[in-house]
Amino acid sequence: MNKDYYAVIMAGGVGSRFWPVSRQAFPKQFHDMLGTGESLLQTTFNRINTFIPSKNTLVLTNGDYQDLVKAQLPALTNTQLVLEPSMNNTAPCILLSAMKIAKENPNALMLVAPSDHWIENLEGFTADITKAFEECKQDKSLLMTLGIQPTFPNTGYGYIAYKKGEKAINEVAQFTEKPDYKTAKDFLAQGNYLWNAGIFVWSVEAILAAYQKYLPEMYALFAAGEAFYNTAGEFDFIEKNYAKSENISVDYGIMEKADKVAVLPASFDWSDLGTWGSLYDKLEKDPNNNVSVRAKLQIDNSSNNIVRTAAEKLVILKNVNNYIIVDEKEVLLIYPKEDEQDVKKERLRAIKEQGDKYQ
Repeated sequence: MNKDYYAVIMAGGVGSRFWPVSRQAFPKQFHDMLGTGESLLQTTFNRINTFIPSKNTLVLTNGDYQDLVKAQLPALTNTQLVLEPSMNNTAPCILLSAMKIAKENPNALMLVAPSDHWIENLEGFTADITKAFEECKQDKSLLMTLGIQPTFPNTGYGYIAYKKGEKAINEVAQFTEKPDYKTAKDFLAQGNYLWNAGIFVWSVEAILAAYQKYLPEMYALFAAGEAFYNTAGEFDFIEKNYAKSENISVDYGIMEKADKVAVLPASFDWSDLGTWGSLYDKLEKDPNNNVSVRAKLQIDNSSNNIVRTAAEKLVILKNVNNYIIVDEKEVLLIYPKEDEQDVKKERLRAIKEQGDKYQ
């Protein structure tokens, strides 16, 4: 394995669209959502560590989840945990991670990847990230992202437009946040738009220079703590200073402003596993296109459902079609698949009307 390869796994979100399984105290990245015997975080960690040394992998997460990360990834040392005392979006935590890595290895090449993605083709993932690493090694000013070939006009993803060329890696022309359906259809018709997967690759030299140029106040704030990084004093410095950082994403703060940004179309299948519907798409289906996670289904004239139970349980369905059915502790969710984006609204309503134990 290449000693200059590093990875940062983003594992701090709540995953509210996977409620009631994903809760504030135990978010989806710590669950075995696919029924494989591993949590999404463990699966991501194991995928990355087939070609990046495990000691070179950092996990970014909310400070409240420190014990969960340690329980699921016991081999991690304290210096491999980047604990956010406040949720200030992705730019601050990525900067902090880059500074920690740069202090250890100024020649490092850095992958940033979410903890909750579904990627089946390990060989393709490894080849793509390695290709991106090599590009960033050759050009220390380059910032790269991976894009996913769109298969339909999805309005739940951001899009990346690239300048058409002969190369596999092309210059980014524009980032677009989640579009409406008509705009998404136009993007697909143009042929040079990719889904934004939120996967980044760069040298620590390039990303730190970008922060210094585009987010100088944030850079100065975290640079003041360099002496403490990867030491016992890091925690106290972060506790005192992290909340002072601007609440902004790395997309807005850096990628949309930077001069030299490139995109590599991914060669692997991908899903962000952001909703029950996306999980349904990736799991094996019965002859009636029903999906079950742990549940034992007894079906009568029912199709296109996803049913998940906390433990093995017999679930009997008659004349039920296109529903999300989730039995989780004190919550039973029965919800139309077509309204899956509204599940997070139901969570907020439950918290407001029924109390904080439902968050």
